Amino acid sequence: MPMSTRELFARMIRCEAEGEGIEGMKAVATVTMNRVHIAYGEYQRICQGDLRKVLTQMCQYSCHKTIIGGQPNPQNVWSLPPEEIHYEIADWALAGNKVSVVGECLWYMNPFNPECPRYFPYNGTGYWQTRINDHCFYNPTSLYAQT
Repeated sequence: MPMSTRELFARMIRCEAEGEGIEGMKAVATVTMNRVHIAYGEYQRICQGDLRKVLTQMCQYSCHKTIIGGQPNPQNVWSLPPEEIHYEIADWALAGNKVSVVGECLWYMNPFNPECPRYFPYNGTGYWQTRINDHCFYNPTSLYAQT
């Protein structure tokens, strides 16, 4: 049976950011909802404001892949059922709440390094905004509008 969009969102929050604490999970949920609400660029063109399309867009979330680099990915949305906190954070984000320091960021990444790269993705469409725990967060540059 297919999972609801709410469950998929809660699973994605757990899988992508459970180790980042509540603030980190809320920040990842904020980025996801920013992708839903952006009025231009790739996310608007491809996902058209649909959360499920954002969550399942190809090459966006490593947790939506069962194979990464030819190796099995045991940390994925199918193997990590959400707990109550993940549903609460999903509902918090769906209600329109945001982590203010994340602002309008569209991307996050763990650089596995104390320094956040100035730009991400590496095509220059995002510039560094803030860091929360291990994740770096990125706002869109003017190049993003052309995607």
